[in-house]
Amino acid sequence: MRKIILIALIIPALLALNCGNNKEKASSGSVHEQSEKGKSRLVFTEYAHDFGKVTEGEKVGYVFNFENKGTGNLVISSAATTCGCTVPKFDNKPVSPGGNGKLEVVFDATGKEGIQTKTITVKSNADMPFIILKITAEVVPTVNN
Repeated sequence: MRKIILIALIIPALLALNCGNNKEKASSGSVHEQSEKGKSRLVFTEYAHDFGKVTEGEKVGYVFNFENKGTGNLVISSAATTCGCTVPKFDNKPVSPGGNGKLEVVFDATGKEGIQTKTITVKSNADMPFIILKITAEVVPTVNN
């Protein structure tokens, strides 16, 4: 009976010690791995653009410039929008540390009116894997003569 009680007390204590050591090793190992492998850091010059007044039916575009301020290669894997009227274009080739890139966004104001706000969610392998860009426009009706 004493052996069972002793084992019941020792096993949880050993598990607690072991778990604590694993957490320490995991956190120090992940920091070490990041510094060895390098991590990309995606930094845009601007995170929002206002087109101002746009005529209904007009297509307007804007180029968001970015830089890889990390120590590893940056790869943008996707750019998703909130609406089919907004189309992002980007190059998915790796951008080396210190390198620059562009993400173009085209907004089609066909069938739109009033203030329009659209977001573009950029997914990459950077330290912040998701970044949100925003475009706005005030769509005004076409003037018929």
